[in-house]
Amino acid sequence: MLFDTHVHLNVKQFDEDREEVIARAREAGVSHMVIVGFDHETIPKAIELAEKHEDIYAAVGWHPVDAIDFTEKELKWLEELVDHPKVVALGEMGLDYHWDKSPHDVQKEVFRKQIRLARKVNMPIIIHNREATEDIIQILQEENASEIGGIMHCYNDAPSYVQACLDMNFYISLGGPVTFKNATEPKEVAKMVPLDRLLIETDCPFLAPHPNRGKRNEPSYVALVAEQIAALRELTVKEVQEATKKNALRLFGLS
Repeated sequence: MLFDTHVHLNVKQFDEDREEVIARAREAGVSHMVIVGFDHETIPKAIELAEKHEDIYAAVGWHPVDAIDFTEKELKWLEELVDHPKVVALGEMGLDYHWDKSPHDVQKEVFRKQIRLARKVNMPIIIHNREATEDIIQILQEENASEIGGIMHCYNDAPSYVQACLDMNFYISLGGPVTFKNATEPKEVAKMVPLDRLLIETDCPFLAPHPNRGKRNEPSYVALVAEQIAALRELTVKEVQEATKKNALRLFGLS
C-alpha cells in the first residue's frame, strides 16, 4: 500500500545489500518505488534497476550541484531516456545554494533547460530545493511549469510557500524530517497540505526517520513517515497510505 516516490538505491551505500533492501521494502508493504538518477553514474543504474524489478520505476535528471558539468550532450541524453517505458519523471532538478560547486546562474540555466524539456515531452518534474525557494518558485512560474506539474521533493521549507507550489500543480512530498522531534515546520506542512496533493518518500540513504535518525535510510522506513503523518492529521495509517499511493499513481501516469 506504500509508494516511496524518491529513493536512491542506485548509489554506492547499497552496493553490499541492494536486493535485501528491496526485499525488506516489500515486506514492509512498499508496492512501488521511484529510483531517482541525477548524474552520469546514477541515471543508468536507476534504469537498470527499474528494468529488473516490475514494481520499480526511474526518474532521470541533472542535480543542481553538478550543473557546471551539464552540456547540450547531457540534455540530448535525457531527452532520449524519457522514451524508456519505466521512466516516469524528469528530475531531480532545481537549485542548491548550500554547496558552491556550481554558480547560481549556471544552476538556473540548467534548471530552465530541464523544465523546457519536460514541457516538450509532457512529463512531471521532481524538484530539489536547498536554500533557494523564492528563486525556484520564480523560475517555475516563468517557465510555465504548471503545465506539467510534479513534486516538491522532501519538502522542508516554510508552510507559507506551500500554496504557491500547489497553485503551480505540484504535489508536496514529505520524508524523514516530518518525524524529527524538533522539526516543527514539516509537521505543520503535513497537516495543511490537501490529502489529494500529498506524497511520501524516504530519499534513502539520506534523512532516515525517527527512531532511525542518523542511520542509513531505506525504503521500508517510508512506513514511519506515513505513520507520523497519520498521527498529525488524526487519520488512520491506511488512509494516508491509500491517499499517497493514489496520488503517486496519478502523477506518474501508472495504473
